[in-house]
Amino acid sequence: MATDDLMTRALDMLGDGAPLSVEAIHRLADVADVPESMVIAEVADLLGISPHTLRYYERAGLVEVARDGNGHRVYDADAVRRLLFLTRMRLSGMPMRDLRRYIALVDAGEHTVPERLAMLSAHRDAIRRRIRELGLSLTAIDHKITTYGGATAPAVQDLGPRTGTAGGHEPLPRAPQPG
Repeated sequence: MATDDLMTRALDMLGDGAPLSVEAIHRLADVADVPESMVIAEVADLLGISPHTLRYYERAGLVEVARDGNGHRVYDADAVRRLLFLTRMRLSGMPMRDLRRYIALVDAGEHTVPERLAMLSAHRDAIRRRIRELGLSLTAIDHKITTYGGATAPAVQDLGPRTGTAGGHEPLPRAPQPG
C-alpha cells in the first residue's frame, strides 16, 4: 500500500476533527488484541500495507520474523509493534536510511538512547518545518480561492505565531490577477 493510502487510512481512523494527541496515536497503535502470532496476510491487513512491504522491511533488516515448520513467516507482537512504528515513521517522511540507522541503534541497546533521541528530535524539527511550509502554501491557496470569489475552509489549524490576523497568518499582498 502506498504511503498516501496508509496516511488516508490513519486519518480516516481518527475521524474528522478528532484531536491529535498521544491518546489518538495509541488508538492507531493499539495492538493489545493482537494474537500471539500472525501470518503475513494478517499483519499486512492490520497495518494497511502490502505483504511485499513487510518482506521488504525484513530484507532491509528492520524487523526479524520467525518461520514456522513450513517456512512461513510468523509475526509476534514485538514484530508487529516494530512494524507499526516503522510505518508511522515512513508516513512522516523518514527516509529508509534513517530508519535503518535508528533500528540498528535500538538493536544495539540502551546506551544508544541519546543518539536515538537526537535522530527523533531532528526528524520532528523537519516535520515541523514541513508543516509551516504547508501552512504557507495553504494560505496562498486560500488567498487565490477568495480572489476568485470562492470560500475557504471554515477553520485552518493555527500553524504559526499569532499576528493579529485570522488563523495567525499574514494576508498575502494583492497582485494583479491573470485572465
